[in-house]
Amino acid sequence: MNIKNNYVIIKAKYIYSRREVSMERCDWANGSKIYIDYHDKEWGVAVHDDKVHFEFLLLESMQAGLSWITILKKRENFKLAFDNYDYKKISKYDEEKIEELLNNEGIIRYRKKIEATINNANKFIKIQDEFESFDKYIWSFTENKRIINHYEDTKEVPAKSKLSDEISKDLKRRKFKFLGSVTIYSYLQAVGIIDDHIDSCFRKGYI
Repeated sequence: MNIKNNYVIIKAKYIYSRREVSMERCDWANGSKIYIDYHDKEWGVAVHDDKVHFEFLLLESMQAGLSWITILKKRENFKLAFDNYDYKKISKYDEEKIEELLNNEGIIRYRKKIEATINNANKFIKIQDEFESFDKYIWSFTENKRIINHYEDTKEVPAKSKLSDEISKDLKRRKFKFLGSVTIYSYLQAVGIIDDHIDSCFRKGYI
């Protein structure tokens, strides 16, 4: 056994393991651990779980007029307040529950948004009844394909698109609330139907 050569190999592995690997990501995610974790682990990853779809619809509708980081900071509070995003339970919330939520300092205490969430839970279930799952409904707009856009800078990323216009219009027809085109575009990015990671981002193209 060549102890010297083995030592060189081991030392090289040790140095490599300690080397700081620079990963480029979308610039909006830098500067905040909450944003970094969300960007690196969730944003743009394809979702096919109805419960997760509803979670993002709830969070995105709550975000309207606010910053996304405000919502992410309150995400666990929302989870607890809204029964772990159980849309079947949420669909049955009554006035007493609404008052309880309005007194919950850990969430967004805006009656119209809370009422919209209850309404949307009911409409969400109706879509499941019609399409077997919300997942089948939402992915049908792109024929189950991801839209991978190519941008060099996050400033190029649009706030909405023809697709988000179409989906928002259909949801409005189905009586959903607080889900305009801009909100829906953000939702589509979140659940991976649209991949808007910049081309140099290490997460680009992740399924």
